[in-house]
Order: sequence, then C-alpha cells, then structure tokens
Amino acid sequence: MKTDPTDPLSVLVRQVQASAKYAVISPDLVRSIGEQELGKRRGLKEAVKATRNKLHQVGSAFQETPIPYAQFLHELTELPPQMTDPVTLSGLKRFMGYHASTRERLPILERIFNEALASIAPIRSVLDIACGLNPLAIPWMPLSKTCTYLALDIYSNMVDFLNQYFEKYALNGHAAVADVLQALPTQPVHLAMILKTLPCLEQINKLAGQQLLENIQAENMLVSFPAHGLAGRSKGMLQNYEAHFRELTAGKPWQIQRFEFPGELIFLVHKG
Repeated sequence: MKTDPTDPLSVLVRQVQASAKYAVISPDLVRSIGEQELGKRRGLKEAVKATRNKLHQVGSAFQETPIPYAQFLHELTELPPQMTDPVTLSGLKRFMGYHASTRERLPILERIFNEALASIAPIRSVLDIACGLNPLAIPWMPLSKTCTYLALDIYSNMVDFLNQYFEKYALNGHAAVADVLQALPTQPVHLAMILKTLPCLEQINKLAGQQLLENIQAENMLVSFPAHGLAGRSKGMLQNYEAHFRELTAGKPWQIQRFEFPGELIFLVHKG
C-alpha cells in the first residue's frame, strides 16, 4: 500500500530528513518516533521539533561533530592490507575516536573484549546492535577465523563505511541500516553485542530493553552501560543501571557474569 505523501506523518518525515543531520538516519526510525510525537504534540511543527530532539538524544549526541566519512574512506584505502599491522591498528583507533561510545573504550580496548568474552571464546558469530564504530574493534576481539559479523545501525553513511572496511580486510561481515525496535533479526548467533544501547532504545520505548533481551536469538549477550554521561557526570549511574539490568533479567534462567571497567559496566549473559 502506497503512503499518502500529504498525510502528516509523511510530511513530518520529509521535514525531519531535510536536515543533513537526519537525512542519513533510518526512515523507519524517523517514522516510528514521528508517529509517537504526532500523537502527543499540538501540531506538526511541535512534532517535527520533538522528533529531531529524540533523534539527537538516541544517536546524534554521540557524534559531537559530523563524522567525515569521505575522509575516512580515503584514509582506509591508504591503510596497510594487513589488519594486524600497527599502522592499521593505529588508523582504526583514530576512526573510533570520532564516536563518543568507542572513544570512551579506547583506553581499555586492549583488554575489554578479551577479558569479558574469555569464557565463550572463540566467538563463532556476532550480531552487533546499534553498532556505531564498534566493528572497527574486531582486531581486539577473540573471534574465530570464520566468524560472521552482522552490524546494525541507524546511520546509512556509517553502514556504507563499515561495509568498505569489511571488504578491505576480507572479513565475513556485513553492515545494514536497521531499526531493531521494528524488526529484530531472527537468525541465531553465538554472541549479540548490545553495548551502551539499552538506555537509548528505552528513550523511544520503555519496554525496549526487556523485549530485546528476551527475543534476541543469541546463545550469549554482551550488554553494557556507560559509567558516566556524555557531559562526564557519573553520580549514581552505575548503581542505577545495574539495578535496572537486574530487574530486566530477574527470574530468567540465565547465567550472568559482571565486569566493571573504567567507563563501562558490562554483563555477559549466557542464555544457552
């Protein structure tokens, strides 16, 4: 069924995505948030503004300045073809520094994945939800040589860059634009990564965390929470996030391991 281009939701999506900042975001997510805001606001103008604000909170806030993907792609072609080359590793770290989530992880990159995933290594397949630039950390992950890696995010330009990265290093990986609140992949995986993601998804749907953890088809889940906000404030955050995670997993027959790193609280959940 065709969408009426004059209906308020279609107009809202066009107006939101007319901005370069939001033009590269999944249209499905824009529609989903826009539909909620139209139901709560007094008119189209207010709904458009509220939709933009929500998109900023769940995505754009982690990119203080636009990520220069054209520059990234040029630099990627100049990197050595060997992923283990120190120049390659340095280049990947430089790219990761442009996204707040992965930048915060750089000081502990050498140990975070190897320590948190040691009990289930080597990893056979990964589903990375709201991945950001996290797939660039593959050289620091205990993956099997044949590991498949599916990376999902709401930004089309980010997805395009990640696919070029997968291709350059002959990785068995693929990145795709997806709104996991609307359509969660159903293929079983050895590990699902849900890193610093649940608080963002729950800003859109309060039940998102519960639904995602219960429905994802993964033997194991690596779930993390930030130890501080983007502005650096941390008072009570770890305690609140841990209490919330314990609520989400209460009564589940899952085995849970807890890891606390500088800047990030991590849980490895064995669903079986």
